[in-house]
Amino acid sequence: MLRRRFGSTDIEISPLGLGTVKLGRDQGVKYPQRFTIPDDRAAADLLALARDLGINLIDTAPAYGNSEQRLGALLAGQRAQWVICTKVGEEFDNGVSHFDFSAAHTRRSIERSLRRLATDYLDIVLVHSDGNDLEIIDGAVLDVLEQCKREGLLRAYGVSTKTVAGGVAAAQRSDAVMVTYHVGYTEESAVLDYCAAHGKGVLIKKAFASGHTGDPAQALQFVFRQHAVSSVIVGTINPDHLRQNVAAAHAALTA
Repeated sequence: MLRRRFGSTDIEISPLGLGTVKLGRDQGVKYPQRFTIPDDRAAADLLALARDLGINLIDTAPAYGNSEQRLGALLAGQRAQWVICTKVGEEFDNGVSHFDFSAAHTRRSIERSLRRLATDYLDIVLVHSDGNDLEIIDGAVLDVLEQCKREGLLRAYGVSTKTVAGGVAAAQRSDAVMVTYHVGYTEESAVLDYCAAHGKGVLIKKAFASGHTGDPAQALQFVFRQHAVSSVIVGTINPDHLRQNVAAAHAALTA
């Protein structure tokens, strides 16, 4: 898969990224079918397949159970081959999410992710919004991420938003946004338009409506019509589905 520049940064990413919530968490997720968290062998095989198919972007988060810890071990010796995106703000404990966007928690979260992922830098860090996008953006969290960027702890930062106003504000204040966009939900197209005009990175979440969209090829063709899109995050743990998604992305990008 050809790499795409992530906004105005020097980060080059594949147009599909591998979401890893299913490597670490099976509670409180909104997929239509139940799944079993893969063991280390199956997870390692999935990552190897993703790499062989040309995927270099991995999306994780502290709220994804033990996803970060597992990736730290599974990616040992492979750090240079991957672009790692993780998040701050949301924690998931005992089956319940809670949020903390304070400066102190943001700094601790970054340092913890570095330890868990066994790396000395993070490529992309996003704020995991609870829906109060504008309040979060006006707080301390982006200032802390900017300071961490200056310190070399991360290369780019942004916000995984839930509102149009929040998406535009995040793009104004940071390097990137992660937004929901699919054939059944286009309300955040204004955010994509802003990012296209201002050179901001865009990651798409829920392009398949959390597994409720039947045709991956059609779904990806629709999303990739938006030229602002840097990469679409797909959260499959099924090797056949991953191959199908890569084939669908290739078809959409070359149509």
